[in-house]
Amino acid sequence: MTSYSVITSDFVNVSITNSAQGSCCVERRFQKGITVDEFKGKLELLTGGNPTTMIIEVYDKNDKLVCKLEEGQRLLGSYPIDDGMRIHVIDNFSSTAEDLNDVKKFEISEEEYAKKTDTVKAFLEKNKLGKYNEEEMKKKMEEKKREEEAEEHSASLCKVGDRCEVFVPNQPKRRATILYIGKTEFKEGWWIGVKYDEPLGKNDGSVSGKRYFECPPKYGGFVKPTYVKVGDFPEEDFDLNEEL
Repeated sequence: MTSYSVITSDFVNVSITNSAQGSCCVERRFQKGITVDEFKGKLELLTGGNPTTMIIEVYDKNDKLVCKLEEGQRLLGSYPIDDGMRIHVIDNFSSTAEDLNDVKKFEISEEEYAKKTDTVKAFLEKNKLGKYNEEEMKKKMEEKKREEEAEEHSASLCKVGDRCEVFVPNQPKRRATILYIGKTEFKEGWWIGVKYDEPLGKNDGSVSGKRYFECPPKYGGFVKPTYVKVGDFPEEDFDLNEEL
């Protein structure tokens, strides 16, 4: 029997889409140590798909198909899945895509639902999965706390006006000036807002209508504190109009 092991970090952050809802997606964090079959069980709760019939496709950040998850006992982390990728679930969602406005709804009290033995809740409780696994939830809370403390410490090493070098994984290093440090409305955690020396950013210092700092369009960006190195990084002379 072939064995597989996780060779990267313990968790991966991906977006989830399915064939019923098109481009609508949710972001979730998964342990890479779970099997594909266990992963399908989690996707069932998110999409309503059937684990026995669903097809799982993995797309990279350029929306190019990377692979399909087909081997049930293979670990999720043994596939080439990185943060920011998209997991697409294909299944027969026709029943969920129908207009249900005129369908009589089945209602059940929380007490009656708790007594049933064939529900998702009962399955999770029996197998001590998700929030019903106290040890796993405690580990997740502790890990999240450590991550937040590490982010806050890294952020404390920066100050507005500092020159820095940004080194996001799988991207070239970029020099910038720090213009914002703190929490944001678009995502939880600590963020560093920078103005890049070149138009290699994604914004002008604002995200979703909320302004955090001022800079020209395409010069602004937000990165995690751990990807920012403060130091003597003078602005380089980029002559974008230089003729060859």
